[in-house]
Amino acid sequence: MANNLLAGKKGIIFGALDEKSIAWKTALKCHEQGAQIVLSNAPVALRMGEINKLAEMIGAPVIGADVTNMDDLKKLFEESQAHFGGKIDFVLHSIGMGINVRKGKHYTEMNYEWHQKTLDISATSLHRVLRTAWDMDALSEWGSVVALSYIAAQRVFPDYNEMADAKALLESITRSFGYHYGVRNKVRVNTVSQSPTRTTAGSGVKGFDAFVDYAEKMSPLGNALAEDCANYCVFLFSDLSRYITMQNLFHDGGFSFTGVSEAIVAGMTPPAE
Repeated sequence: MANNLLAGKKGIIFGALDEKSIAWKTALKCHEQGAQIVLSNAPVALRMGEINKLAEMIGAPVIGADVTNMDDLKKLFEESQAHFGGKIDFVLHSIGMGINVRKGKHYTEMNYEWHQKTLDISATSLHRVLRTAWDMDALSEWGSVVALSYIAAQRVFPDYNEMADAKALLESITRSFGYHYGVRNKVRVNTVSQSPTRTTAGSGVKGFDAFVDYAEKMSPLGNALAEDCANYCVFLFSDLSRYITMQNLFHDGGFSFTGVSEAIVAGMTPPAE
């Protein structure tokens, strides 16, 4: 339903790889709610993905940027402000890459150079984005920045591997930079901890399909879909969420606060003879 929640707002969305991605669906929802968008992703992702298709659908320019490169980010914010004719109201950080995960390295045997790269891409990049916007005074007063996280930042999911470390750092940066940005410019910074979602990136985690089924049984409302996460991001970008900041917000159908469910117990109980 379009009710112009984001009418007049302008935002940058990182990480829309293909139609399965939360960033892709968020871009569509933001556009539907009246926002103007700039799409960005790493140069290699621009070559691999389908972002130009999305750009045509919503009338958005695509500006490539390596989020580990401050010059790239400065150029992105400069060109975005020139395109919009003013400051930026919201940013979605939907960026992550676990190199040890991709290479099949167990957590106890990780390659530390790869791990540092994982943290730089998946978490420190949020600090770089915020720092760039801060230095350029590029975000509007009462702007909103959202980064996508996962509950593995707080609890152990063995096959999530080093990405758990990255998400924990991401959430810490959200709190720390969120404090400073709130004091200076009323900018909100939050993370959304989403249900396991069948995206191209998420499907690369070992045993992912089995875990999606497990989470579905554990969650009273079932797993939150990517489209619903996109709607939640729209809310967080809107003026309806002006006093929410420095939070990790669970969007997971109740999974995060459920100890055990009847469905899980029933699956473990042998049938009566």
